[in-house]
Amino acid sequence: MPKVPESRRVARMAVNEVRALLERHGHIVQEIDGGNDHGEDLHVTFVRNEQRTEDSLAIQVKGGVSTRTRKGHRIPVGDHGSNWRDGSLPVLCVVHDPERGGLFWANATRQLRRARALRKTPKSIVVSRHFVLNDAHIDAFVEGMRHYLIREREGVGRWADMADVEFAPEDIVKPFQNEYGEPMVFWQRRGEPFAVLLHHDLDWDPVPVQERMLRFEPIPSIGNVILNTAEAHWLMGCFKSTEWWRRPIGQSDPA
Repeated sequence: MPKVPESRRVARMAVNEVRALLERHGHIVQEIDGGNDHGEDLHVTFVRNEQRTEDSLAIQVKGGVSTRTRKGHRIPVGDHGSNWRDGSLPVLCVVHDPERGGLFWANATRQLRRARALRKTPKSIVVSRHFVLNDAHIDAFVEGMRHYLIREREGVGRWADMADVEFAPEDIVKPFQNEYGEPMVFWQRRGEPFAVLLHHDLDWDPVPVQERMLRFEPIPSIGNVILNTAEAHWLMGCFKSTEWWRRPIGQSDPA
């Protein structure tokens, strides 16, 4: 009789565990046929109040001990890097390791985007033992991923990933691209007296900025950051249109 390899049993168990957890909490899970598996095993659409949402993502599932490290697991990227980073759906990596407590997850898309910002090409996705996926954590996981997907649709999720920052739901985030295709992001948090500039030339390191720092002459700049004229005018528009959001929380509008 043909022998069924142990690796198949382990892989199926892992996929079934992820699928069962998500479906138990009402979410829609579509398994990708093994013959069409090119780096993703599941497509997931989140459900809220028994209504399908517009929030979907893909999951790569791994099982067994081959991916273990001292602090968690590592999932090889292989030739999936560009698809996981730039594909139409964000990709998570989920590991099933029952001896260590069950399921653990990582946002592969975010890790690969951050690596690109740092001019690195990672060979694996790091899955921390602290990122547990189970019945107790599923609601927080879904809420966080739905917010992530909302920012993705708004076109600013990529920049949050590259800068390794988190945009809160109430934050004002304004992206801009200059004539050379170089992106920048203006980020204003509620009640903060300053905004944050994310700039591709600065390796996406967050830079606190205020309107008084903006100069047009002799060279357009904000603090130590050199700008061109279009960038300077864009920043001025950002400051003027978000002045009300920098007021201390609780302060009423002037009469």
